[in-house]
Amino acid sequence: MKAKQVSVFLENKSGRLNEVAQILGEANINISAFTVADTSDFGVLRLIVSDPDKACNVLKEKHFSVRTTDVVLVKSPNQPGALSRMLQILNAEGVFIEYLYAFSMNDKTAVIVIRPANLDKCLSVLENHKNELSAGDDQYQL
Repeated sequence: MKAKQVSVFLENKSGRLNEVAQILGEANINISAFTVADTSDFGVLRLIVSDPDKACNVLKEKHFSVRTTDVVLVKSPNQPGALSRMLQILNAEGVFIEYLYAFSMNDKTAVIVIRPANLDKCLSVLENHKNELSAGDDQYQL
């Protein structure tokens, strides 16, 4: 499924990540997943939140540099080999992945956040290979 990811550019200084979490919490915006990529000067906080548009607005009001990006969310079995099966199919079909991160919902299900170079192609490939991805009781869902 296509979703909006919020990206926040942060200076590498103490407390900036907490500021974002506090602002979003006060705005009643839930964070479902996040990852931080950093360099020596700044970091990029990428978030999946309950209300991406509101999150952008409240963060911009507090002078954060923020943007949204479309990503693909895939529910995957939380078991060995599940990620590899999906990545093999995407690679075989020429889907380039800029980055991805994942989180476990429970011992049976994980959610993979994918930022492909071509979002529509990624969605199409996953949809076209849905039966191939499912093996036995395994279920992948967009």
